[in-house]
Amino acid sequence: MCIRDSLMKVLVIDGQGGGLGRQLVAGLSVQCPEAQLTAVGTNSLATSAMHKAGAVRAATGENAVVVNCRHADVIVGPIGIVIGDVYKRQTPAMANAVCQSGAKRVLIPVNHCDNYIVGVPEQPVSQLVSAAVQKVKSFCDGEGC
Repeated sequence: MCIRDSLMKVLVIDGQGGGLGRQLVAGLSVQCPEAQLTAVGTNSLATSAMHKAGAVRAATGENAVVVNCRHADVIVGPIGIVIGDVYKRQTPAMANAVCQSGAKRVLIPVNHCDNYIVGVPEQPVSQLVSAAVQKVKSFCDGEGC
């Protein structure tokens, strides 16, 4: 999926307040400066947080998710991005776009509301973000799966 001669397109998707997306954008900007980073929020608050963290390309809403998922090499975000209606203003179409994309998906296991991930030990969000950034970096470095 990653070709060293072209820019890897990394799409960060987040909802709610964008705190997780903000941390992802900040980490990816440092660890993968060669990647074409795009941040999409399911709402304007999330988009704003990721933009302030350094995302040059940022957009909001369903259409932005659907269009950017078509062109991404890697999609990064909380596991809820593949479950419709988990976040405020997230639609089933957004979850479908993520699931149907040909991109690699790096999903962060966040237990939230009615969805719980079992078999994964609780970890601080900072450690989860760091692990996600390192996985994306491995893709950018051509290491693959």
